[in-house]
Amino acid sequence: MPSARKSNKKRYKQFGRKTRRERQRRRLLMLIVAAIFLVILGSAVKQQVQQLLYPRKYQWEIETWANEYGVDPLLIEAFVETESGFDPNAQSEVGARGLMQITEETFEWIKSKIAPQEPLTFDDLYDPEVNIRFGAYYVAECMKRYSGDVSTTAAAYHSGWGTVDRLLKKADFSTDGRVLQEFPYTQMANYVYKINRSYKTYLQLYGPEAQ
Repeated sequence: MPSARKSNKKRYKQFGRKTRRERQRRRLLMLIVAAIFLVILGSAVKQQVQQLLYPRKYQWEIETWANEYGVDPLLIEAFVETESGFDPNAQSEVGARGLMQITEETFEWIKSKIAPQEPLTFDDLYDPEVNIRFGAYYVAECMKRYSGDVSTTAAAYHSGWGTVDRLLKKADFSTDGRVLQEFPYTQMANYVYKINRSYKTYLQLYGPEAQ
Protein backbone atom coordinates (compact mmCIF):
# COMPACT_ATOMS: atom_id res chain seq x y z
CA MET A 1 0.00 0.00 0.00
CA PRO A 2 2.73 2.57 0.81
CA SER A 3 4.25 1.97 -2.62
CA ALA A 4 0.85 2.50 -4.27
CA ARG A 5 0.37 5.80 -2.42
CA LYS A 6 3.82 6.94 -3.54
CA SER A 7 2.95 6.00 -7.09
CA ASN A 8 -0.33 7.93 -6.93
CA LYS A 9 1.45 10.98 -5.46
CA LYS A 10 3.97 10.82 -8.25
CA ARG A 11 1.20 10.68 -10.84
CA TYR A 12 -0.62 13.58 -9.14
CA LYS A 13 2.56 15.66 -9.17
CA GLN A 14 3.15 14.91 -12.84
CA PHE A 15 -0.49 15.69 -13.61
CA GLY A 16 -0.23 18.91 -11.61
CA ARG A 17 2.89 19.95 -13.49
CA LYS A 18 1.18 19.24 -16.83
CA THR A 19 -1.91 21.18 -15.75
CA ARG A 20 0.19 24.18 -14.71
CA ARG A 21 2.07 24.05 -17.99
CA GLU A 22 -1.22 23.95 -19.90
CA ARG A 23 -2.52 26.90 -17.90
CA GLN A 24 0.69 28.81 -18.59
CA ARG A 25 0.42 28.02 -22.30
CA ARG A 26 -3.20 29.13 -22.40
CA ARG A 27 -2.36 32.29 -20.45
CA LEU A 28 0.52 33.06 -22.81
CA LEU A 29 -1.72 32.44 -25.82
CA MET A 30 -4.39 34.73 -24.36
CA LEU A 31 -1.79 37.44 -23.76
CA ILE A 32 -0.54 37.14 -27.33
CA VAL A 33 -4.09 37.34 -28.69
CA ALA A 34 -4.85 40.32 -26.43
CA ALA A 35 -1.65 42.08 -27.53
CA ILE A 36 -2.52 41.53 -31.20
CA PHE A 37 -6.04 42.80 -30.57
CA LEU A 38 -4.72 45.91 -28.83
CA VAL A 39 -2.31 46.60 -31.69
CA ILE A 40 -5.13 46.26 -34.24
CA LEU A 41 -7.50 48.32 -32.11
CA GLY A 42 -4.80 50.91 -31.51
CA SER A 43 -4.11 51.22 -35.23
CA ALA A 44 -7.81 51.56 -35.97
CA VAL A 45 -8.28 54.22 -33.31
CA LYS A 46 -5.20 56.07 -34.50
CA GLN A 47 -6.50 56.02 -38.07
CA GLN A 48 -9.91 57.30 -36.96
CA VAL A 49 -8.27 60.16 -35.07
CA GLN A 50 -6.13 61.02 -38.11
CA GLN A 51 -9.20 60.97 -40.34
CA LEU A 52 -10.86 63.48 -38.02
CA LEU A 53 -7.79 65.71 -38.16
CA TYR A 54 -7.38 65.26 -41.91
CA PRO A 55 -10.93 64.95 -43.26
CA ARG A 56 -12.18 64.76 -46.83
CA LYS A 57 -14.63 67.64 -47.25
CA TYR A 58 -15.75 69.24 -50.51
CA GLN A 59 -14.53 66.08 -52.16
CA TRP A 60 -16.58 66.51 -55.34
CA GLU A 61 -15.29 70.04 -55.90
CA ILE A 62 -11.71 69.07 -55.13
CA GLU A 63 -11.67 66.01 -57.36
CA THR A 64 -13.46 67.83 -60.19
CA TRP A 65 -11.06 70.77 -60.38
CA ALA A 66 -7.93 68.84 -59.46
CA ASN A 67 -8.62 66.44 -62.32
CA GLU A 68 -9.45 69.36 -64.62
CA TYR A 69 -6.03 70.91 -64.04
CA GLY A 70 -4.04 67.69 -63.74
CA VAL A 71 -3.04 67.77 -60.09
CA ASP A 72 -3.44 65.16 -57.35
CA PRO A 73 -6.71 65.79 -55.43
CA LEU A 74 -4.98 64.73 -52.21
CA LEU A 75 -2.45 67.50 -52.71
CA ILE A 76 -5.29 70.02 -53.05
CA GLU A 77 -6.78 68.63 -49.84
CA ALA A 78 -3.44 69.16 -48.14
CA PHE A 79 -3.48 72.81 -49.23
CA VAL A 80 -7.07 73.30 -48.05
CA GLU A 81 -6.35 71.65 -44.70
CA THR A 82 -3.23 73.74 -44.19
CA GLU A 83 -4.68 77.03 -45.40
CA SER A 84 -8.11 77.09 -43.75
CA GLY A 85 -8.84 73.82 -41.98
CA PHE A 86 -11.76 73.45 -44.44
CA ASP A 87 -13.42 76.67 -43.29
CA PRO A 88 -14.99 78.31 -46.39
CA ASN A 89 -15.37 81.62 -44.54
CA ALA A 90 -11.74 81.88 -43.44
CA GLN A 91 -10.00 85.21 -43.94
CA SER A 92 -6.39 86.03 -43.17
CA GLU A 93 -4.88 89.21 -41.78
CA VAL A 94 -3.77 90.18 -45.30
CA GLY A 95 -7.25 89.61 -46.71
CA ALA A 96 -6.83 86.19 -48.32
CA ARG A 97 -10.17 84.45 -48.51
CA GLY A 98 -11.83 81.09 -48.40
CA LEU A 99 -10.74 77.48 -48.35
CA MET A 100 -7.43 78.00 -50.15
CA GLN A 101 -6.78 81.54 -48.86
CA ILE A 102 -6.46 83.39 -52.16
CA THR A 103 -5.57 87.09 -52.16
CA GLU A 104 -7.34 89.63 -54.34
CA GLU A 105 -4.29 90.14 -56.53
CA THR A 106 -3.97 86.40 -57.14
CA PHE A 107 -7.71 86.11 -57.72
CA GLU A 108 -7.60 88.76 -60.44
CA TRP A 109 -4.64 87.09 -62.14
CA ILE A 110 -6.27 83.65 -62.10
CA LYS A 111 -9.58 85.08 -63.29
CA SER A 112 -7.81 86.59 -66.29
CA LYS A 113 -6.51 83.12 -67.17
CA ILE A 114 -9.53 80.87 -66.63
CA ALA A 115 -12.65 83.02 -66.29
CA PRO A 116 -12.13 86.37 -68.05
CA GLN A 117 -15.76 86.60 -69.20
CA GLU A 118 -17.40 85.31 -66.05
CA PRO A 119 -19.02 87.83 -63.65
CA LEU A 120 -17.02 86.65 -60.66
CA THR A 121 -15.88 88.99 -57.89
CA PHE A 122 -13.44 88.66 -55.04
CA ASP A 123 -16.37 87.92 -52.72
CA ASP A 124 -17.10 84.78 -54.71
CA LEU A 125 -14.04 83.18 -53.14
CA TYR A 126 -16.25 82.37 -50.17
CA ASP A 127 -18.02 79.94 -52.49
CA PRO A 128 -16.17 76.60 -52.01
CA GLU A 129 -16.40 75.61 -55.67
CA VAL A 130 -15.05 78.93 -56.95
CA ASN A 131 -12.28 78.95 -54.38
CA ILE A 132 -11.19 75.38 -55.07
CA ARG A 133 -11.39 75.96 -58.82
CA PHE A 134 -9.08 78.95 -58.59
CA GLY A 135 -6.79 77.41 -55.98
CA ALA A 136 -6.41 74.12 -57.87
CA TYR A 137 -5.47 76.06 -61.00
CA TYR A 138 -2.83 78.00 -59.12
CA VAL A 139 -1.35 74.88 -57.51
CA ALA A 140 -1.26 73.19 -60.92
CA GLU A 141 0.55 76.18 -62.46
CA CYS A 142 3.07 76.16 -59.62
CA MET A 143 3.67 72.44 -60.16
CA LYS A 144 4.27 73.02 -63.89
CA ARG A 145 6.59 75.96 -63.26
CA TYR A 146 8.67 74.13 -60.65
CA SER A 147 9.08 70.67 -62.20
CA GLY A 148 6.34 69.01 -60.16
CA ASP A 149 8.22 69.55 -56.91
CA VAL A 150 5.75 69.77 -54.00
CA SER A 151 8.08 71.67 -51.68
CA THR A 152 8.95 74.37 -54.25
CA THR A 153 5.28 74.58 -55.22
CA ALA A 154 4.35 75.12 -51.58
CA ALA A 155 6.99 77.82 -51.23
CA ALA A 156 5.65 79.58 -54.35
CA TYR A 157 2.03 79.30 -53.20
CA HIS A 158 3.01 80.87 -49.90
CA SER A 159 5.54 83.51 -50.97
CA GLY A 160 4.91 84.06 -54.68
CA TRP A 161 6.73 83.18 -57.89
CA GLY A 162 8.98 86.24 -57.75
CA THR A 163 10.43 85.29 -54.38
CA VAL A 164 11.00 81.68 -55.38
CA ASP A 165 12.51 82.61 -58.74
CA ARG A 166 15.05 84.86 -57.00
CA LEU A 167 15.99 82.07 -54.59
CA LEU A 168 16.42 79.62 -57.46
CA LYS A 169 19.23 81.79 -58.85
CA LYS A 170 21.27 81.32 -55.67
CA ALA A 171 23.42 78.22 -55.33
CA ASP A 172 22.91 78.22 -51.57
CA PHE A 173 19.24 77.35 -52.06
CA SER A 174 19.10 75.45 -55.36
CA THR A 175 21.56 73.12 -57.03
CA ASP A 176 19.83 73.08 -60.43
CA GLY A 177 17.97 76.39 -60.67
CA ARG A 178 14.69 74.52 -61.06
CA VAL A 179 13.67 73.48 -57.54
CA LEU A 180 14.59 74.64 -54.06
CA GLN A 181 16.53 72.45 -51.66
CA GLU A 182 16.69 75.07 -48.91
CA PHE A 183 14.03 77.50 -47.68
CA PRO A 184 15.75 80.45 -45.99
CA TYR A 185 12.69 82.21 -44.57
CA THR A 186 11.12 80.86 -41.39
CA GLN A 187 7.49 81.28 -42.42
CA MET A 188 8.17 79.79 -45.83
CA ALA A 189 10.04 76.83 -44.34
CA ASN A 190 7.24 76.19 -41.82
CA TYR A 191 4.63 76.33 -44.56
CA VAL A 192 6.56 73.92 -46.78
CA TYR A 193 6.86 71.54 -43.84
CA LYS A 194 3.11 71.73 -43.11
CA ILE A 195 2.12 71.07 -46.72
CA ASN A 196 4.46 68.07 -46.97
CA ARG A 197 3.25 66.67 -43.65
CA SER A 198 -0.40 67.10 -44.60
CA TYR A 199 0.10 65.63 -48.08
CA LYS A 200 1.98 62.65 -46.68
CA THR A 201 -0.82 62.02 -44.19
CA TYR A 202 -3.52 62.26 -46.86
CA LEU A 203 -1.62 59.78 -49.00
CA GLN A 204 -1.29 57.38 -46.07
CA LEU A 205 -4.98 57.65 -45.17
CA TYR A 206 -6.61 57.85 -48.59
CA GLY A 207 -3.99 57.12 -51.26
CA PRO A 208 -3.80 54.00 -53.45
CA GLU A 209 -1.75 52.05 -50.90
CA ALA A 210 -4.37 52.74 -48.19
CA GLN A 211 -7.20 51.24 -50.27
